[in-house]
Amino acid sequence: MKRIKMGCTTLSIPAMALGIMRMNQKSVPEAQVAIQAAYDAGINFIDSADIYGGGKSEEIFGQAFSQMQIKREEMFIQSKTGIVPGKRYDFSKEHILHSVDEILERMQLDYLDSLVLHRPDALMDPEEVAEAFDQLQAAGKVRFFGVSNFDTAQFKLLQSCLSQRLMFNQLQFSLKHTGMIDFGMHMNMVDKPSVDRDSQFLDYARLHKVTVQAWSPFQYGMFEGTFIDNDGFPKLNQELQKLADKYEVGKNAIAAAWILRHPANIQMLVGAMNPQHIRDSAKGAKIRLTRQEWYDLYLAAGNYLP
Repeated sequence: MKRIKMGCTTLSIPAMALGIMRMNQKSVPEAQVAIQAAYDAGINFIDSADIYGGGKSEEIFGQAFSQMQIKREEMFIQSKTGIVPGKRYDFSKEHILHSVDEILERMQLDYLDSLVLHRPDALMDPEEVAEAFDQLQAAGKVRFFGVSNFDTAQFKLLQSCLSQRLMFNQLQFSLKHTGMIDFGMHMNMVDKPSVDRDSQFLDYARLHKVTVQAWSPFQYGMFEGTFIDNDGFPKLNQELQKLADKYEVGKNAIAAAWILRHPANIQMLVGAMNPQHIRDSAKGAKIRLTRQEWYDLYLAAGNYLP
């Protein structure tokens, strides 16, 4: 598995992480098979969130992982907090501290390697978040911190009040969600792709050594479904298959290789629970697409160059 530097540190993390959003749909033995498949492929990074399956995903993970032979220190385990489903976003100190305690209990852990704030809270008080982070770190409950779906100004605002460096920003990125790179190639144009919806965060991340974590790497829309083997995207699947045949892997591996080919050292979050899909996706970390292959996939996905 390809390894990348975590944020501004010298620590090494895998270029892929296993997202456990759908683990609530699995039995404990099935969850163990998925975790083991990821670990055997070099994916020793887990990404979760307190809202996944209403907390059930973390419960299943905790039960499964506690019975496995993998040592805790061999895994990097991350979770997210800040969304109260259907009610509000909540970055209050009280909510953050309480959520972490619940996460640790569900996952049967003594600490999280990383805590990520989920979607931006309009009522965020950066100083209050800083107090929560300091308390969590001092108590040994969280080692590192990050955010998810933050624009550049929101990221800078929070960072200005923290004593810790923010290591991550989770952003949606895939062959069918390319806004982070479209506007740069459509600079000085007036067409739809020229609109910057991500406040140039990918460039900011490269300048300030922030690890971008790409979520929904095989999805189109937000959660409409996968574009892999989807009849609605024939040209893209034809190009994926062509390259899959060349590199002797599956389409998931090629779609993953496309994301990892970007020089920003993006970490991709694999949300699959199917061991075969996990193993195939992991193969993408060993493939370095040519520049033309990368652009061929970009164009086959329905994008165009000015």
